[in-house]
Amino acid sequence: MYIIAGLGNPTREYDKTRHNVGFEAIDVLADKLGIPMTEKKHKAIYGMGMAGYQKVILSKPQTYMNLSGESIRSMADFYKVEPEHVIVICDDINLVEGQLRIRLKGSAGGHNGLKNIIQHLGTQEFPRIRVGVGEKPKEMDLADYVLGRFPKELESVMADAYVAAAEAAIMMVEDGAEKAMNYFNRKK
Repeated sequence: MYIIAGLGNPTREYDKTRHNVGFEAIDVLADKLGIPMTEKKHKAIYGMGMAGYQKVILSKPQTYMNLSGESIRSMADFYKVEPEHVIVICDDINLVEGQLRIRLKGSAGGHNGLKNIIQHLGTQEFPRIRVGVGEKPKEMDLADYVLGRFPKELESVMADAYVAAAEAAIMMVEDGAEKAMNYFNRKK
């Protein structure tokens, strides 16, 4: 069984912001796999279904970004899912808009959501799909940037990125993370 958690902030106020790319990718993934996102437990909105022959839980933690680990740990403990089967989809300001980067493990890289997940899981060894949201302008505050929305001209680029992130997650579950890394990390 896999948990695929897309990071973001709940409430309409944060819809379509850079920080919510994980939520957007989970919505695409749920649609692709025909999984209704109707369950509300473990401080998350989630749904269960299949990706190929693998059981998957798609999750959108509702704890706000900086406390994402609380929800993911609760779900991983309840369903007895090891960290290497917890795939996290999140934003990355170090990648150009729409670029994906898949990693099997690593530091938080300054991302507070990842930092909290590492703290709660007690390991950096869980796969993640980082979705590029572009570099923050020097004169802008980081929080203002990641809580801002994409300009109109990047909306289609990001829509394609959500589809790619969903496809990457499916490939990671069905064919292994190495294959997904080889395929998606070379693009762009």
